[in-house]
Amino acid sequence: MICAPQPSRSVAIFCKVVDNYGDIGICWRLARQLQREHGLAVTLWVDDLGSFRRLCPQVAPAADVQQVEAVTVRHWRGEEGHFTSADVADIVIEFFAVDIPATYIQAMAQCTPRPVWLNLEGLSAESWVEGCHRMPSMHPRLPLTKHFFFPGFTGSTGGLLREATNGAQRRAFQSDQVAVAAFLAQLGVTELERAACMVSLFCYPTAPVASLLHAWEHGATALTCLVPEGVAVQAVETFLGAPAAVGAAARRGALSVRVVPFLPQPDYDKLLWACDVNFVRGEDSFVRAQWAGRPFIWHIYEQDENLHHVKLRAFLERYAPADAALEALHVLTLRWNGAAGTAFDASLAWPELWSRFQAGRVQMAHHCEAWEQRMQAHGDLAANLLAFATAIQAGQRENSSIMPG
Repeated sequence: MICAPQPSRSVAIFCKVVDNYGDIGICWRLARQLQREHGLAVTLWVDDLGSFRRLCPQVAPAADVQQVEAVTVRHWRGEEGHFTSADVADIVIEFFAVDIPATYIQAMAQCTPRPVWLNLEGLSAESWVEGCHRMPSMHPRLPLTKHFFFPGFTGSTGGLLREATNGAQRRAFQSDQVAVAAFLAQLGVTELERAACMVSLFCYPTAPVASLLHAWEHGATALTCLVPEGVAVQAVETFLGAPAAVGAAARRGALSVRVVPFLPQPDYDKLLWACDVNFVRGEDSFVRAQWAGRPFIWHIYEQDENLHHVKLRAFLERYAPADAALEALHVLTLRWNGAAGTAFDASLAWPELWSRFQAGRVQMAHHCEAWEQRMQAHGDLAANLLAFATAIQAGQRENSSIMPG
């Protein structure tokens, strides 16, 4: 008789902070969701607690082990340490191919049944992802198999991270203008600034921020740009004529720029919900912008030989297939990322690029809602990951039941 697989009770997530906040941002959201919505005991191993603390102020950077929102957070210092099978979780997740401790892997091989071992990969819209999703990889020496799990934008991938309550919370917030005003007031945003077109700006240092600020300053539409502390510092300080400290603000022409605190994840979500347009970067804020129901411009993480431009175009082709309404989003996104477009695109100055984007904002907003519904249809990444883990466990039990005794 084949026994039904027992539900997983524990998860270990190993995270190394490479992209400042994106890696830990993704892992922290996943950890919380697995604990809150699925009742799992989650241990999150992180090598950089200082960066983690900026996203979650409750984190104590000097602590080796701590409980944060019912998740066990362990400082991953890189030493091998000593692990036994009792230390191994039912599901072991390494984010983006990090090298988890060799002694932990050896302990995994001693477990009966073996834990489910997953390599959670980075998000990409490229078509090859579908062929690699769930692909197994045998360990060269130990009786262990690792599976690659890819987030993505189709039903043949793991989907996107999204909490069960996200949509309802977002719609309730955006429909409550008193709540929106109160949230923005906490960031120092004045009533006059709130009445303008509101834009959040989160980008890497290579973004052509100065050109965009100049276009906004001399534009015909009043605009308020909210910039987290530490982002685009040189361009922001040039505009302000003062240090880009939290609370610093200035208005020139049609543009107001205000420096806001680097926000914890729940508040950053609200910032995206409150703004009319969001400039986002990397992976975590990129996904959150897709759940905000607002037009957004993505600054992708740079790679050697401009491989990131291939990934950027793959997403644009999937998200905004060429048509008149979305052409301006295509053009502005490519220029923002330094990716060559057509000769016609290259001839457009920044004021014209932004003017064309603004003209299509209403249609873009409708597209955002339709895209959100399409992505929801694929299920959320956390639930899809657990379903896959359960299937692996069922296969393990089936194989063990038919082995000769």
